[in-house]
Amino acid sequence: MRRVSTSPHSLFDNASGPMFPNIVKHDLRSDDLRRPSTPIQEMSTDATPSPPSSPKAPSTDSPSPTPSSIFEDRTPLSGLPSRKSVRKPGHLRSQSHSAFVLEDGPSDQTISELAQLKKKAHRYNIAMVSDFFYPNMGGVEMHLYQLSQCLIRRGNKVIIVTHYYGKRKGIRYLTNGLKVYYLPITPIYNQSSFPTLYSQYPLLRKILIREQIDIVHCHQAFSTLGHECIILARIMGMKTVFTDHSLFGFADASGIIMNKVLKFSLSDISHVICVSHTSKENTVLRASLDPRIVSVIPNAVDSTDFVPNPSLRDPTKITVVVLSRLVYRKGVDLLITVIPEICRRFENIHFVIGGDGPKGLDLEEMREKNQLHDRVELLGAVKHADVHDVLCRGQIFVNCSLTEAFCIAIVEAATCGLSVISTKVGGVPEVLPSHLIRLCKPNPKDLIDKLTEAISTVKSVDPYAVHNEVKEMYSWDTVAERTEKVYDRISTTDRLSLIDRLRKYYGCGSWAGKVFCIIVALGYLIWRFLEWISPKEDIEIAPDFPYEEYKQQRRARKPT
Repeated sequence: MRRVSTSPHSLFDNASGPMFPNIVKHDLRSDDLRRPSTPIQEMSTDATPSPPSSPKAPSTDSPSPTPSSIFEDRTPLSGLPSRKSVRKPGHLRSQSHSAFVLEDGPSDQTISELAQLKKKAHRYNIAMVSDFFYPNMGGVEMHLYQLSQCLIRRGNKVIIVTHYYGKRKGIRYLTNGLKVYYLPITPIYNQSSFPTLYSQYPLLRKILIREQIDIVHCHQAFSTLGHECIILARIMGMKTVFTDHSLFGFADASGIIMNKVLKFSLSDISHVICVSHTSKENTVLRASLDPRIVSVIPNAVDSTDFVPNPSLRDPTKITVVVLSRLVYRKGVDLLITVIPEICRRFENIHFVIGGDGPKGLDLEEMREKNQLHDRVELLGAVKHADVHDVLCRGQIFVNCSLTEAFCIAIVEAATCGLSVISTKVGGVPEVLPSHLIRLCKPNPKDLIDKLTEAISTVKSVDPYAVHNEVKEMYSWDTVAERTEKVYDRISTTDRLSLIDRLRKYYGCGSWAGKVFCIIVALGYLIWRFLEWISPKEDIEIAPDFPYEEYKQQRRARKPT
């Protein structure tokens, strides 16, 4: 395979510019990948279609090739001439036998047209980095997948970088050619990888260069892989974005340590996204950020996946559904206190609890102690493909979280037409209007009162009316559009020099600032050493997934 220049900006230096079901191996030509909300279908790397043996040259009247023709030509930087064809600087002239020929002397028009050509091929090349992705399940994982799918549909190139999960290692392709790097990094606690600072630099650097990444977008404060990639990307001069999905305190030991780490990694961040205004206030205070570089973009839900189905309900019972991780932060202890009292007051109440975690044993003990085996159903871990059916079994959904930045489960339950009861914590009051949710204080008495009120009025709730109202509020396409506006904003900012970046780290504290400066300076030296022993010109560029051609093949195979 021909090797090409690996710098994503080498020809533009002077230009100015701006959950899931079980995955099965899948051939790229199949026709069951319809939209981001469809179940993830995995495609083996061996199934990637090889380009045609004889590339098609674009016609002279259409100088901007489509992404599919770019893939066929295997030209670098999405349609630009290869290094071998660039013999001397020059301006562009259309030819019938090649896209462009360079001759006679540089011009501003040359740079502008090259930049426009790259922009048309892929608006942005984005690397989503987090320790949390499939097969692990949760709100962050779903956010990553859905956002990536919508960005791909909008013409961007997106890859995901995470650590390995069991036997899932190497490169995998998911729906619509979403490329996932499962790196050989061992998780140590709660799926977070071991912090090593520099040991992953060689591998991460090659991935970012091979994929010609413009923007590194990291998710979740607990992701050590994300923090390390942010620092490396800034050293390499790339734009960085961080999305915070959680709330943290200021008094406990874990919060103090996490806040200091966050302040370090976000000192030189390009932009920060939070999922609620409460989360924004929390992140700005914890990381000492300028509020002007922090945006609020909420989570979303695909309303086509969560449609009311009253036929799944038991007409002889009122079913209360709880879906969450069974951990202390999710208020399981509060639920253990409330369930026996509600069952004592109402004979026709049935609880369905889905999720797993260390507090699951406490729930089993409560059920055994109060002899509620026929009224409290423990489902264990629930696959994302089964979440809809579990929700539709109930009339009421309960969220007992003690801290929550957004809680996407509330939106999913409301979209299925359930009455929602939640503790009034964090960003939960921002999620739904007051007539669609009952908020209570995080104590047993108030939660019991709200549940009693909901039980007495549950038969008057029209699930389809609730569904129609909620589906107009949240859309992943809107989330992707707003995220692109963040990318547009940071793409126009200037690249800071090393000394200016060190000044930002130095302001993190009297002693912590000096430590942070040493860490960044040593990371810079390691990066320069890697540039010397493995020049980026020697790193082969990875071919892009032919998304446009793939869509055309799907349309052609779709039965009429």
